[in-house]
Amino acid sequence: MKVAVQGAGIIGLSVAWRALAAGLDVTVYDDAPARGASNVAAGMLAPVAEAYFGEVDLLRLSLASAARWPEFAAGLGEVGYRDDGTLLVGRTGDDLRELARLRQLYADWDLPAEKVDPRALEPSLTPRLRGGLLTPGDHQVDPRRVLAALRERVPVAAGYPSDGVDVTVIATGAWAGRPGGAVGGLPVRPVHGEVLRLRGKPSIRHVIRGYIDGKYVYIVPRKDGEVVVGATTAERGFSTRVTAEGVRDLLDTAIEVLPELAEYELVEARAGLRPGTPDNAPLIGWLDDRTLAATGHYRHGVLLAPITAEVVTALLLHREPSVDLAPFAPGRFS
Repeated sequence: MKVAVQGAGIIGLSVAWRALAAGLDVTVYDDAPARGASNVAAGMLAPVAEAYFGEVDLLRLSLASAARWPEFAAGLGEVGYRDDGTLLVGRTGDDLRELARLRQLYADWDLPAEKVDPRALEPSLTPRLRGGLLTPGDHQVDPRRVLAALRERVPVAAGYPSDGVDVTVIATGAWAGRPGGAVGGLPVRPVHGEVLRLRGKPSIRHVIRGYIDGKYVYIVPRKDGEVVVGATTAERGFSTRVTAEGVRDLLDTAIEVLPELAEYELVEARAGLRPGTPDNAPLIGWLDDRTLAATGHYRHGVLLAPITAEVVTALLLHREPSVDLAPFAPGRFS
């Protein structure tokens, strides 16, 4: 079977890698491979910390994918996979009430999370913090290293598939619903998000998710000295411009959490376009007998790459997927 994958982000490349391993003839098509949202993403693998009320099906899919990440990463080599866990911290009374709400949500869903003194785990955090939660099962990976490793293993071409393709997989992220695209009409929209990269000698090992005076920030340390800080959320169409307000708010909030960041070098400010859907869950499944959707992963693209690659490959081989895909059917909104 000859398969064309449209879109060389982490989803499209992961699908292609798994499909190639299954013996299929696969080529990925993208004029700017690995330059979209995946290249901007921080790489948090956080099914627990990113669990939200009403998203039970997405949580199940996320937990299944997180469980596959160690093997997935091992197959790609050194891609910055770390299992130190995630630390959620708060400062004000309102922040602590948000952490208490999250802790109750995690308890209701039997998710691992424990109340901790954040500075006992990370002494360099600001002493003004008043509480924290540890989610030990939430890990991280470096998406840029993942993308580089996948590109070494997957053939990528510019333009559009030629004749003779049996199945096309749509993995074009935020562009999947854009009028005039290869496949129009999918309920996917771009959600603008700004992310900063700093460089220094981070003293922390956990991913930090801070709730500070009603503002939210994450801080992701890498072993090579890079620290990723994010992320804003805005509806700005397909614009990827970085705003002064976004950079200021991210830096101010991050430094409130981890004061040492004020001395770091700011090396990059980028904006990416998350592929959002009406219910924040991806579109995975057949559009017709020759077209598969694998898009709309919103803020979970990196986390969901292994499970998406697995189930899309199963569909290509006309096998039963390992998870129920009914909640993620592309036509569920029509």
